[in-house]
Amino acid sequence: MKESLSYLAYLSAWKLIGLLPERSAYKLFRHLAHRMYRGNGKSVRRLRTNLSIVKPELTTLDLELLVMQGLESYMRYWCDTFRIHKWSPERIESTVTTTNAHLLRDPMVQGRGVVIALPHSGNWDHAGAYFCQQGIPLVTVAEVLKPEKLFQKFLEYRTSMGFEVLALDSRAFATLIRRAKEKRLIALVADRDLSESGIPVTFFNRPTRMPAGPALLAIKTGIPLVVAHISYTENGIHIDFTEVKPWLLGDDDENISRTVAAIAAIFQDGIEAHPQDWHMLQKIWIEERLYQ
Repeated sequence: MKESLSYLAYLSAWKLIGLLPERSAYKLFRHLAHRMYRGNGKSVRRLRTNLSIVKPELTTLDLELLVMQGLESYMRYWCDTFRIHKWSPERIESTVTTTNAHLLRDPMVQGRGVVIALPHSGNWDHAGAYFCQQGIPLVTVAEVLKPEKLFQKFLEYRTSMGFEVLALDSRAFATLIRRAKEKRLIALVADRDLSESGIPVTFFNRPTRMPAGPALLAIKTGIPLVVAHISYTENGIHIDFTEVKPWLLGDDDENISRTVAAIAAIFQDGIEAHPQDWHMLQKIWIEERLYQ
């Protein structure tokens, strides 16, 4: 019953939010962000905990302001999700700015492919739609949601924008290796370990684990590895690309570990610069005290 209600809620939102005038839709989601903050549920307290680790120097008041900004950014992402199917190609392209986009474009033009590692920041669907629109084939992996119908809806949504979406299961990595050899753009959100078998890293001076996928793909196939950090702007998103040089001087375990650590360090820089757009409302650090 709970899964069915969840599916109906998302389906209704996709239909109804798209019908609202744009200003009204985003105003509604800002209101929902404020209600979420006042409710102070577990996800809000988790966000507060995570942001307190990112910005330990903040006063209590400044931390609360950042939490509120983070929830507004998070709900902006969801409003975007429910409305992006109405956006014109011109709008998608005109609302994206980039830094160092040649790190993605050049390997694709040269027919080499590229693997992109991203944190949960900004709107990665907007970024993906932007590159798909320019004829760059994009492959990604998505966590299988419950109920299955909800996962299929998200699959349909991303496929309609030009993505190839693989379910996060035991077959996904073998398919990603094939896609890497086919010189595709492979985009993987990689700041949270969902498998419980990730690589230990130090992140904001605390231990956590992050997925090996982007590093492993780059090391095994030789395609370029790039971190993309996405942050919101007033009218859209900005994508900041940073090259990662995979470590190749040790054995396989050391090479992967050092490369994941390099990715984590770049994630940290981007999140420090734009903490309000890091949509991490789940536990990420191995040891942490949940704020009340």
